[in-house]
Amino acid sequence: MNTKLYMLLLVIIIVTSCSDKNQAITNPEDYNKYLVKQPSNETLEATADYNFWNKKIEAAPNQLSYLSQIASAETRLFKSTGYIKYLKHAEKSLLTLNTRTHYNWAGHLRSLARNYISQHKFKEALEMLKKAEANGQNLDGTKKMLFDVHMELGNFTVAKNYLEQTKDLNDFGYLIRLSKWSDYQGDLDAAIKYLEKATAKAESSKLDHLMEWSYTNLADFYGHDGQIEESYKHYLKALALNPDDAYAKKGIAWIVYSYEKNTTEANRILDALTQLHHAPDYLLFKAEIAEYENNDTAKNKYLNTYFEAIKDTSYGNMYNVYSSKILADSKNKKAIALAKIEVQNRPTPLSYDLLAWSYFSNGNITEALNIVEKHVVGQTFEPEAQYHIAQIYKANGKLKEMALIKKELQESSYELGPLTSKIVNKL
Repeated sequence: MNTKLYMLLLVIIIVTSCSDKNQAITNPEDYNKYLVKQPSNETLEATADYNFWNKKIEAAPNQLSYLSQIASAETRLFKSTGYIKYLKHAEKSLLTLNTRTHYNWAGHLRSLARNYISQHKFKEALEMLKKAEANGQNLDGTKKMLFDVHMELGNFTVAKNYLEQTKDLNDFGYLIRLSKWSDYQGDLDAAIKYLEKATAKAESSKLDHLMEWSYTNLADFYGHDGQIEESYKHYLKALALNPDDAYAKKGIAWIVYSYEKNTTEANRILDALTQLHHAPDYLLFKAEIAEYENNDTAKNKYLNTYFEAIKDTSYGNMYNVYSSKILADSKNKKAIALAKIEVQNRPTPLSYDLLAWSYFSNGNITEALNIVEKHVVGQTFEPEAQYHIAQIYKANGKLKEMALIKKELQESSYELGPLTSKIVNKL
């Protein structure tokens, strides 16, 4: 072969093989120390607290304050281990506490509402918060939580009203909710600005749990905005405060996979993470990586393990969204049934998007179009929903509308992930 032609082909091959990757911004030396495989300090401390308060209440069953401490320890155990049993145990403790106080303590009602929010039982959470609102104790705190729940239920006008009632640009709780509202409105710049202000408030307070929460949420927003290096730095900041922060570790794994296309390292992070923190959605992350690597055997193994895990009825409806999407991919009509449950429980644009996508995947493109045009278009700016709209538009011959969305989607490749981005480019 002609030497010049050979060299040209070699350059083309090298460029093609590298074009799919971005310059690495992560460094294992930054986070290896957080990938330990022994029980976390938070798990050990929460276990000790649970045992201590459990013994106290056994000795004095009428001391209701002990129930609150037990529920707190159980909630911490859920967060540090991912085991759903601890969240359900906390619910039981909080139900007993509220029953014995005749649902007349706003603080206890809010605690139960937080538990229900974690379980995606938003209507039950709203019921508790309405009782707390009528009670009147710490009304500002109750109204902020009412904003949260109404946002989850798609009651956006009501949510905005509660947001306006708690307006205080010097308050951390108000700023993070104003950021959430801005994000819902599609104004990511404003969402980041307000969350940065909230983060500054958290740092000045020197409260680790507020700073940790701020850093991980700010990392998410930076990622959405394409500021991947800033996103990475803030996940590391959260881990510096709490080496057991599973959400931050998963966030770094996503950067390594979606941005750097380093599946081996992403899997290594996930393998270490799942030694100590157990949640079914990690299996879906592993399945996506396997699909990206064209390893159908591994992908199906992870998906089967996922469906086995969520047979535990304790999860309730927590994983309906994930399951509906997976079933839709295989054109399973159960996807529609699960999406309908989500719409019933949370009639938000994203729930309607899920329903439209399940109809689309099962061949009913007309119904899918009707749903997105009525309930989704212009009502959410999430890239995944926009991707679904684009696919539904294309199937219905609305190619001009699809082309407009495609341009925006190509700018969201990091958030969508490599698999979906490939499909977007072929639209």
